[in-house]
Amino acid sequence: MPEKFLIIGLGNPGQRYKETRHNAGFMVVDQLARECGASVKKSHFSTDLASADFKGNSLLLAKPQTYMNLSGMAAVELVHYFKIDHSKLLVILDDIHLPLGKIRLRPQGSAGGHKGLDSIINHLATQNFARLRLGIHTERKKNDLADFVLSRFRKEETVVLDDMVRRATDAVKSYMTDGIESAMTRFNG
Repeated sequence: MPEKFLIIGLGNPGQRYKETRHNAGFMVVDQLARECGASVKKSHFSTDLASADFKGNSLLLAKPQTYMNLSGMAAVELVHYFKIDHSKLLVILDDIHLPLGKIRLRPQGSAGGHKGLDSIINHLATQNFARLRLGIHTERKKNDLADFVLSRFRKEETVVLDDMVRRATDAVKSYMTDGIESAMTRFNG
């Protein structure tokens, strides 16, 4: 029987934030949409949305347009409307604690200080959903976190970024076809 997956990439809406570190989740959703032959479009929800089939399963790709810290509003709206089981929800987010290029898939857990993920946990009233963290950390001063996550990737970082987005896209596909444990074994380094 076909399954229904909801993949939510976190980021901030608008051109101002388009290629910033905080929008790494959006980048993976856009790549997944391209590879599945779908296009992410505005919807009547507080999110941009794409729908696709992937190996016989239904796939919803979402980019909340609520700004990062309110991502839970969009997530709970989609989970309830489309009746998504939490075991079929995957949230993709940037992680300042992981080195640039590293990805980490987990079946559940805390927000780890990420306000967008914290919003989703609070709105869904559970931590029991998968998340894929994308490393964005490089050397920086400790007091400029907001400026850093809202900065664009430097030209010399784009090769690592492109590889990370490709591997993250492959990890999401593996999560949907092989399950979380297999995907973690294959992609967590």
